[in-house]
This record gives sequence, C-alpha cells and structure tokens, in this order.
Amino acid sequence: MNVVIVGGGPAGLMAADVLLEAGCQVDLYDAMPSVGRKFLLAGIGGLNLTHNEPLPAFVSRYGARAADVQAWLDDFGPAAVRQWAAELGIATFVGSSQRVFPLDLKAAPLLRAWLHRLRARGLRLHMRHRWTGLDTASAGTPALRMTGPSGDLQVQADAVVLALGGASWPRLGSDGRWQAVLAAAGVEVAPLQPANCGFDTEPWSEHLRERHAGAALKTIAMTWTGPDGQPRRQRGECVVTATGLEGSLVYTASADLREALAREGQVTLWIDLLPDHDAERVAREVAHPRGSRSLGSHLKSRLGLSGVKAALLHECTPREVLGDPAALARHLKALPVRVRCPRPIDEAISSAGGVRLEALDGHGMLRALPGVFCAGEMLDWEAPTGGYLLTACLASGRAAGRGVLAWSRMAASAEATTAPPSAAIAPDYHNDNDDCFDQGNVAA
Repeated sequence: MNVVIVGGGPAGLMAADVLLEAGCQVDLYDAMPSVGRKFLLAGIGGLNLTHNEPLPAFVSRYGARAADVQAWLDDFGPAAVRQWAAELGIATFVGSSQRVFPLDLKAAPLLRAWLHRLRARGLRLHMRHRWTGLDTASAGTPALRMTGPSGDLQVQADAVVLALGGASWPRLGSDGRWQAVLAAAGVEVAPLQPANCGFDTEPWSEHLRERHAGAALKTIAMTWTGPDGQPRRQRGECVVTATGLEGSLVYTASADLREALAREGQVTLWIDLLPDHDAERVAREVAHPRGSRSLGSHLKSRLGLSGVKAALLHECTPREVLGDPAALARHLKALPVRVRCPRPIDEAISSAGGVRLEALDGHGMLRALPGVFCAGEMLDWEAPTGGYLLTACLASGRAAGRGVLAWSRMAASAEATTAPPSAAIAPDYHNDNDDCFDQGNVAA
C-alpha cells in the first residue's frame, strides 16, 4: 500500500511510523526545508513531551473535545509517550510541575533518533513541496497537486494523511492555507482562532508601558468565568506586555476568554495579587495606621507589594478606592482587568478550530473525501500548554495511521477480488533533511 503524508510535524511523523511498521510505502511531503521545525523550536526552552497526572485529569484538559481526544489517548496516552521516547533511546524525567521532559531537555536528539528509525523503515522525504489542491475527477483517493523545486506536479496514492497544522507560527510552516482547499471540497472547517495566546486589555498608561512592559507577575491567582457561568481560579504567573497580558496563566484561561469575548465583546478577569494571604489578613494590614508613609510604602512594608504588582494595582484601581482601606483590600484580592481581544493568531502558541471532528468517520477519514485522513492541530480541538498539545498531536497521528490500515483492510475485504489501485510517486523528491537540527537557524 502506498500512502502520502502531507506535513512533517509530530502528527505526520507518527502516522508515518505506524504505516511504515505495517509495511506500507510512505512518502512525506512538507513545504519547509526540513521536518519538525516547530517541534525543534518548542524544545529550545526545554521540550515538554507530556504531563504526569492521572489520565482522567489529563483528558479533562481538552475541554469540549475531551471525549473525542480520549479515544486517541486510550491508545497512546502520556505513559505511551514516555515509552515511545525510551524506545528511541531518550530517557525522560518528571519535573516539579509534573511536566515530563527529556533528560537533556532538548528536542533535536529525539527528532534525530526518530528520523533515523523512520528512514531505516523506508520513509521518503520530499522537502520544499507545498500542497496546493486536490484533483477529485478520477475515481478513488483524490490526487494531490503540489508545487516543488522542479515546478508543479501531481501525486497519486492509495491513501493520504493530511497533518498540516493550524495557523500559529506560520514562518515554521503552519499557515492554515489548507482551509480554503478543504472547504471547497465540501469539508466542514471551523475558523482557525488563536489559542494559548496573549490578550489585549484596556490600554495601559504610558507609565506602565514604559516602566513595566515585559515584567513578570509572579505568585498571583487569576479568576474568570467559565463557559458554565461558574468562576474558575488558577494560581501561576504571567507577563505584563505593552498591550495587555500573556504567559502560562493567561494561556490557561485563553479558550474561555476568547469564547466570552466572541459573545460579549469585552470581559473582565480578576487578579489576586496576594494569593498567599487571606482576605482578613489583607484587610487588617491595609487598615493598619500608616502615619506619614505613602500608600506605596505602607503596602510594601505590610504586605510586600511592590514593583509591577503595585503598578498594576494603581493602574486598575480608581482613586477613590485607593483612599478606602476596605475597598482597597478587596481590590488587592480581586483586581479587575478588562480584556478586549486576543492577540493575532500568528503570535499564538497554538490554534483552535480546524477540520471539525464530525467531518471524519470512525477511522479519521474525511467523509467528503474517501481515502483522505487528517491528524494533528489541523483538527478542531485545543489544549493548554504543559505537554497536552504534543501528546494529542502524537496520539492523533497514530490514530490516523491505524485508521488508514483499518480502512484498507475493510476495502480489501469488501472487494476481495480487486487489488487496490496504486500509482507510482513522482520521482522528484528530496531527502534533504540534514539541516533540521540547526536550532539557531530555526529560531532565526
């Protein structure tokens, strides 16, 4: 069986792994000069492979799509990710946050070992080939139109796996151009939106922008309203930017904030600047006589409030509240910050939306395009950072590969006397992935 994969990220490579192990001929096409470029970039700060928490809690991170993603994770979950890395010679450890990393924290050794195994099994890489369209005129699996170093070409295969990513980090290949092609073919696609992204707030003052843009808000808690109307609270940290807020704590709330903004146009989140102090203690310390000291000196000496926290308090607190100890204490525990919009998708860590899961059959094949399967971030699911994104991409790629095999067996059984069609891959391919480990070039 001949299978073409379009997209050389974790989902596409995992689909290739499954298919090669089953004896398929696999040709992988990617628009970039090398595979795994976003994977390598993610590893520059320490490759977060997965998360070491109980599976029910892990699955819940996928929100509205949790039940769908669980079907992938039941076959290839967090424990399987660690085992897969170990089989490639990469030992892992669990950090204090329960995130799982390679021992050396790097992505390149893992990708290098993985590609070595894939090549040994027969993977053929066709780099600098961009998928531009479909030819559905002929029977069977649609042919793919490509543009490569030698010009335009058409590629035919028994099955196709699309693993084209979302629309975040377009300079690394995930630009979302595939949306128009699939929509024109009758595939239901949800608009791509930023996920795990920063947000613009009501404009900061010039003082805050100049003095504190880029400063980290550490040891805080954030409260926002969830889709069920109930408050959600999370401790962590984030960063004040020139236009608003970003960082891990904001990413945790990003899906809820984005959806609320779509409904209401503007939302408010509340920041607890002193989560280690209960409300009674904060009220008591604020009300303590301060004599001739300024309010800033008083809050610093009594509660340790200073720097960007003190600046944000003054930024978001009316003057009359600053003069009222009881009201000020309430603001210290629940500082209202008005959020206006998410940052653009090309600044986001990941994207939401994509091919709706309802557009796929039980094997991960597009109902509108028999023989064409989808995997990875181009599907309509999202997750917070912390290893959840990568785990689901790997798991969905494995599911797509297994789906191709199951579909092939069903087709062979239904047409036992007819051999499945197969055509040769165009000979113009380039196995030139040697530069994929130059992280400096990727970052540049």
